This record gives sequence, C-alpha cells and structure tokens, in this order.
Amino acid sequence: MSTTFQLDTSTSRANPTPSPMKRLTVPKIRARKQNGKVDEPIVMLTAYTARQAQLLDEHCDILLVGDSLGQVIYGLPSTVPVTMDMMANHAAAVVRGSYHSVVVVDMPFGAYESSPQQAFESAARLLKESGAAAVKLEGGEAMAKTVAFLSERGIPVMGHVGLTPQAVNVLGGYAARGRSDTESEKILGDARALDDAGAFAVVVEGVVERIAVAVTEALSCPVIGIGASSRCDGQVLVTEDMLGMFERVPRFVKKYDDIAALIEKRVREYAGEVRSRSFPGAGQTYQPR
Repeated sequence: MSTTFQLDTSTSRANPTPSPMKRLTVPKIRARKQNGKVDEPIVMLTAYTARQAQLLDEHCDILLVGDSLGQVIYGLPSTVPVTMDMMANHAAAVVRGSYHSVVVVDMPFGAYESSPQQAFESAARLLKESGAAAVKLEGGEAMAKTVAFLSERGIPVMGHVGLTPQAVNVLGGYAARGRSDTESEKILGDARALDDAGAFAVVVEGVVERIAVAVTEALSCPVIGIGASSRCDGQVLVTEDMLGMFERVPRFVKKYDDIAALIEKRVREYAGEVRSRSFPGAGQTYQPR
C-alpha cells in the first residue's frame, strides 16, 4: 500500500494517512502468547527506509530496524561499527512509513553494555528521536539486570540470544550455536533470564532446532526464530535476504524472489536506451502546447 503523509500541526510530526487500522502495541504482541502458546505466529521483518516500511507494514506484526543495516545499507563488514545516529535516523524513517506494525529498533554495539544507566540513556534517545515502540539488545543473563532496569522505566525490550552478531569477534564467526550440552544449557538459561527480567519477546538466532523448541516452550513471552524452528512463536528474516538482493545468504533463509536479477536486467535495459538515445522519448519529454 502506498501511503502519503500529513503533518500533524499539534505535534509537528508527519503521520501516514490514511490509517486504515490502529497500530499494534507491545502489550498486544506480548499477549499473543497465552498458556505457553501462540495461536497465530508473529510475523517480523527488517525495514530500514520509509518506502520499505510502507510495503511491508500491512503484512507484518513487527518491523525491526536491525543493526544489520550496517551490512545491508552501508556495506560494513559486521554490525559492530553501526552508530546510534544510523539507528535513530533509519528507525524514524520506518516509523514514518508505517501505521500498523510495532517498530522495534536495535541498540548498536557499545551503546548499552557498560551499565543499565548507559542503556537507558541510549534507549531513551532512540525512542525519542525515532518514535519507535521498543528496543532490542543482544545478550542473555549478563543483560538481565539491564532489561529489568529499562522495563521498570517504561522502555519495552526485546531480547536476543543464541547467535548474537554483535559478539562475532568473541564467537569467532556465524556458525550455529547450541551443538554442545554446555552451550545449549547456556542459551536456555540466557533466554529464561531475559524472560524473567521482563523482556516482551526474545529472538533466538542460529541455534540447533531442539534448543529453539526448548526455549519456545520454556518462556512465557513470545520467542521469535531466525535460523531456529517453525515451532517458534514467530519468525524474522532480513528482508533483503528473503527477496534475493544478495547472491549469498545464510542457509536458513528462503529466497522468495530474485530482485537483484530483476534490477540488473532493468538497469541494463535503461543503460542501452540511454546510449542509443531512445530514452527519453516523446512520452518522457515536455513539448510546446
């Protein structure tokens, strides 16, 4: 759906119009899991721009402004160099381009790890500057106090366990986690700690399927899988991966299209027409009346 914008003079904020439905809320997402079950799985995709948000919004429950934008948008080698300015600016664009989904923004590496107070200041800035509804942070038991600190102060938090990309230098790569009993127990313990601390949802990424199922069954809050299991309470993918914008993607990604090939084809066509002077034609130029 293509959305136009209208300036709300009382708030000086550009809002999508028309708004055919009310935006989902964090409590509604949390409440989707009752008695350990989610009847309708939660749909979540990444979004980094207003136009992308417009196209995804109607079909998603959550739009994640992921720090994966470091690689997808900026061509960085990992998510580690991503800055607060990047996250705030892209999250604001996604909020402006959506009317339905809960918008969650990643806390970038170095913006929350040193103390709960640092995390609060970073999260407060992201929410104030973007209008997003919640933040996401990586880490398990070590971040539980921070999750509780933020939740108690009115900042909803989505957790992230298993393969945590910001810790790639410690993990030594992007291999699946949970293959050993020790690591499996840690992932489950980390997820439980976040749940107990008040996280409204937890992403479990790149883990052996039985661990993803165990985490999903153990937590009272929804568990969003990526490279995990269809038995999770919901799923998330990087949108550019599932649309085929890159040649190589993780094995857990299903390519639903090959948009990169389509773009290349049309750009080749355009370049040929420019060089042959067949574009622009009469339909694309202005003539005297």
